[in-house]
Amino acid sequence: MNLFCCITVRFLEQYSHGRSDGGEPEWPPSPLRLFQALVAASAARWNERMQLSHAVPALEWLERQPTPTIAAVRGTTSNNPYLLYIPNNAMELVVPAWRKGNTSKAVKREQKVVRPVQLAGDVVHYLYPLANGTCPQFEVLQAAARSVTHLGWGIDMVAGNAELLTDEQAAVLSGEVWRATPDQSGTQLRVATHGTLNALLEKHQKFLGRLTDGGFKPVPPLSAFRVVGYRRASDPSPRPHTAFSILKPDASGRQSFDPLRRTREVAGMMRHSVASAAKDQGWSDEQINVFVHGKTTDGANLSNGQPSPDRFQYLPLPTINHALNRVESIRRILVVAPPHCGHQTAWARRAMAGAELVNDEGVATALLTILPNSDWVLRQYVDESRTWATVTPVIIPGYDDPDHLRRKLKAGVDAETQKRYLDRLDARMEVLLRKAFRQAGYSNELLEQTELNWREVGFRSGVELASRYMPPKNLNTSPRIHVQVRFPAPVSGPIAVGSGRFRGFGLFAASKD
Repeated sequence: MNLFCCITVRFLEQYSHGRSDGGEPEWPPSPLRLFQALVAASAARWNERMQLSHAVPALEWLERQPTPTIAAVRGTTSNNPYLLYIPNNAMELVVPAWRKGNTSKAVKREQKVVRPVQLAGDVVHYLYPLANGTCPQFEVLQAAARSVTHLGWGIDMVAGNAELLTDEQAAVLSGEVWRATPDQSGTQLRVATHGTLNALLEKHQKFLGRLTDGGFKPVPPLSAFRVVGYRRASDPSPRPHTAFSILKPDASGRQSFDPLRRTREVAGMMRHSVASAAKDQGWSDEQINVFVHGKTTDGANLSNGQPSPDRFQYLPLPTINHALNRVESIRRILVVAPPHCGHQTAWARRAMAGAELVNDEGVATALLTILPNSDWVLRQYVDESRTWATVTPVIIPGYDDPDHLRRKLKAGVDAETQKRYLDRLDARMEVLLRKAFRQAGYSNELLEQTELNWREVGFRSGVELASRYMPPKNLNTSPRIHVQVRFPAPVSGPIAVGSGRFRGFGLFAASKD
C-alpha cells in the first residue's frame, strides 16, 4: 500500500490571480508556488523573520521529493479582464533623487491587466509519494501548511493543512487530477528542486538589503527550480502529426478533391505513397504491414475485435473557407501517429516532401509539399477547442443494434412503440459513439464530462448528409453519422474517431463554443 504526504489549500474566495512565466494566468497553482508559501508560513509560524531555522530540514526534504500529483478544482480564465494601476519598478531612479532632496520625483504608475482564474470549487491537493512509507518531520510540515494564508497574490487567501493518505484515500479526492508528463508537454508548471530553499533564503537577504547608501539594488529572480509539463489525467495525449499541401502534378497550383466521393481515394493514395517511401528507405515488410497499412505482420487483415496496432492515420483535410465558415474541397492531408511515435511522423515529413500521389492506374494525380504549422486551415484541425464537429461522418463501430432498430421503425409501428424504439436507438447510439472515442484513445474520465450530439445532417455549412459519403469498401454497410462533441475543457486535435478514423472518416474540426 502506497502512502502520500498530501498538502491541501482551500481558497476562501473562488478565484486565483497567480501568474506563470510570461504573465499568463496559472492554474493549477504550481508546486513551486506552494513551496514558497510554505517557506513564508514557516518564517511567520516560528517567528524567524530574518533567518529560517526550525523548518529547514523539513523543507529541504520536501524540495528533494518527486514531482507531486495535483488534484485541483476546475479553473477557468476570466474573459473579462480589468485594470490596476501600480507603481513602476523604477526605485533605482527615484531613491537617489529623494536622497538629494528632489522630492518632486514621483513614482510612476503603470497599467496592469488582471485576468483572474474563476474556480469551480475551493480546494487544491498536492500529493507527494512516500517511497518508503514515511515522512520525516511530518509534524513540522503540517504546522507550516496550517500556517499558510495566501497562495498567489495577497488577495488570494487560503487555509492550509497536511495529512498522510493511502492510495484509496487519495483516489477519492475531489478535483481534476494533474500528473507530470514524461515528454514535458502540457501545462508548464514550476517545481522546487534541490537548492530551491537556499536560493529563496538568499533572495530574501538580497531583498532586505536592496536599499543602500549607493542606491537601489534590484533583486534577481529565482533561478533554482525546474519546469515540468503537467496534464490532466482526463486529457488525451497529443498526437504527433505532419501536414502537406496537395498540388497539381506540375506544381502549378493546388489540386482539389471532392470530400464526398474521394476522401477514401486520397487516403489510399497517401498510404500507398508512404509505403513506397518506407520500402525505398529500408523499412522491413513487417514494419510496413503494421505501421503503414495497419495489418498483421504477415499482411493479413485484423480480425474483428482485434485491437489496432500502432499505425499511421491518413486524414485528407477538407478546406474550411475562412470568410464563409464553409467546408469545401480537399487540398491538404495530415499524417498522424500515436502519442509515443513522434519520430515516425518526423520521418514522414522528410520522406514525403515532394512525393507524388498515384492513382490505381499508376498515374500521378498530385504532388505533396510540406504545409507550415501556421496555415489557418490546418489550425482548425490541430489547435485547441472545447467544441468540435465532424467534416466527414463517423462510421459507427458495432452497428448491428441501431440497424436492427431502424428496420423495426421502417416496418410501421404506433406512436408509443416508435418513441420507445427511438429512445433505445438514441441510447445505443450514444454507447457506440462513446466506444468510438475510447477506441481512439480518449479516457473514461474525459468522456464522463463530455456532451455528444449526432444527426444525419452536418453541423456546419458545406457538409453533406452523412449517408451520402463513400466510405472505405470494407465499411460500406456500416452506418454513418455526423457528430458534435463538447469537452469540459479545451482539447487539441487532430481528432478522428470511428471505424474509418485511419482513412479520413470521423474527422473533426474546431467549432465556436
